[in-house]
Amino acid sequence: MQEQVHDRGQEQDRERRGLLRIGLAEVHNPSMVPTLSPGDQLVMRYGAVVRAGDVVVMRHPFRQDLLIVKRAVERREGGWWVLGDNPYVENDSREFGMVPDDLVVARVWLRLRPPPWAGGGQLSVVGALSWVPSAVRLVSAGRWSRGAGGAAGAGRSAFRRLRAR
Repeated sequence: MQEQVHDRGQEQDRERRGLLRIGLAEVHNPSMVPTLSPGDQLVMRYGAVVRAGDVVVMRHPFRQDLLIVKRAVERREGGWWVLGDNPYVENDSREFGMVPDDLVVARVWLRLRPPPWAGGGQLSVVGALSWVPSAVRLVSAGRWSRGAGGAAGAGRSAFRRLRAR
């Protein structure tokens, strides 16, 4: 996921002025499937408190000009252990280790799924009606827990578990 972000000096200036610090980003890679898919738009809050289970946007530890989206799994000494929800993609803490707090840019709040006809597909009433309930969904879940299954279990979002009930 790539996005141009204001430098920290501008962010601190906006914070001092009390402006609402909301941003948008687009998902480009499948590391957060099934929670997020390529093409999804993310509404995120800069400077929000991060808790275990939250989906966050952060600077890649090795390429800080690249923004990535991951799930903050566990707070450890030195930063956050982050994982993607897709167990088959290992571009996360298993590859690059702990992510320092100063690389965490924002906490994701909402996912906006693009309509199926936006990519050139045909518009139909049935398609539109089936898209509407899943178009906007809260992403971060404060009550998320690792659960069974190691990294694969850690990658499951609370919303995936709720839909399964």
